[in-house]
Amino acid sequence: MRVNEQIRSREVRLIGAQGEQVGVVSRDVALRAAQNEDLDLVEVSPQAVPPVCRIMDYSKYKYEQEKKDREAKKKQHVTHLKELRLKPKIAEHDYLVKLKQLIGFLQDHDKVKVRMIYRGREMTHMEFGRQILDRMVQDVAAVGELERPPLQEGRNIILVFKPK
Repeated sequence: MRVNEQIRSREVRLIGAQGEQVGVVSRDVALRAAQNEDLDLVEVSPQAVPPVCRIMDYSKYKYEQEKKDREAKKKQHVTHLKELRLKPKIAEHDYLVKLKQLIGFLQDHDKVKVRMIYRGREMTHMEFGRQILDRMVQDVAAVGELERPPLQEGRNIILVFKPK
């Protein structure tokens, strides 16, 4: 936004401090009117012909806008992608811990990438890992759903959950 002497147009449509329409006046007259009220002349709509300028306290206006932006930022939630890594020979208790973490991430409205990692000879019996992943899909069905079905990438099987 252009303020005071930064305004280039010779004529501007002036809006007063209380929001009243003053009309089309020269830039110098508008600047004097703003200085008489100890306020700033701010170009509100530069695309209009002539440009629309308003008499206001620019620093107060800028502060209010930043305050609104901070409030809007507080209320928005950014979705993160969390990752869990499993192996096909996972113990029951370890599986339950991973499941609890997965459910917690989904309740926080985050996406979760589950990676089943195969090492060495585990590649010959990939069905054990698939059974664990199928069980995980059933256990999580209440809180989340599959965004991407199981997909094998090299020595890994990857699937992605999203919150319901």
